[in-house]
Amino acid sequence: MVEDLKGKETWRLFRIMSEFIEGFDELSDIGPAVSIFGSARINQKNKYYKTCVKVADILSKNGYTIITGGGPGIMEAANRGAVANGGTSVGLNITLPMEQKSNRYQTKSLNFRYFFARKVMFVKYAIGYVCMPGGFGTMDEFFEALTLIQTHKIYPFPLILFGSEYWTPLLEFMRTTMIKYKTIDDSDLALIRLTDDPMEVLDIINKHMDRKMMYIKSASEMKKDAAQPKLKKTNRGKGR
Repeated sequence: MVEDLKGKETWRLFRIMSEFIEGFDELSDIGPAVSIFGSARINQKNKYYKTCVKVADILSKNGYTIITGGGPGIMEAANRGAVANGGTSVGLNITLPMEQKSNRYQTKSLNFRYFFARKVMFVKYAIGYVCMPGGFGTMDEFFEALTLIQTHKIYPFPLILFGSEYWTPLLEFMRTTMIKYKTIDDSDLALIRLTDDPMEVLDIINKHMDRKMMYIKSASEMKKDAAQPKLKKTNRGKGR
């Protein structure tokens, strides 16, 4: 099979590898992060742009790195909210024929050619997703993470849809049609959270973070106990 990969295909493999390597190197030390998604077409006057700035600002103030696609619209709003108080603001930029123009509110910027390499970075370094109103790209990121959690390919983390006005019709379709046809279960819908409150976003993320730290502590203690040498029972001290 390797010998069949000739010319441009061979070099494409090296480009893909380089994107993964750069991503792992650059993002390995960013700490707990929240990936925020949304439309590139939403402008600064839109209520969701303004609310997204607030959401990112609140999360950043509480120690969370903000990761976005690095472009305009909601992505810009999220990066903008992150840097407002000196937080870490990551932009995973990608080359597109239209709409994708890197915003200036990034403290750490990476550039990708391939969507799938970029998607890995969104999932790998996030402890939660916040999806503001968006188009196909936003839904693509949301449903991919939802599928990975549903199929137990990644550890579950909060999948938050922000904006009930926008997302309720989609959730109703899931409840009234997908469950009716048994293509999903009620337990699958339980993986999704819907809110209009920036503080609820923080509360959901904080509770998940607390559970995660508790599991890590518990696993560490179990590992420590397992490493302790076990004393053999002897007859020492017993009467003859």
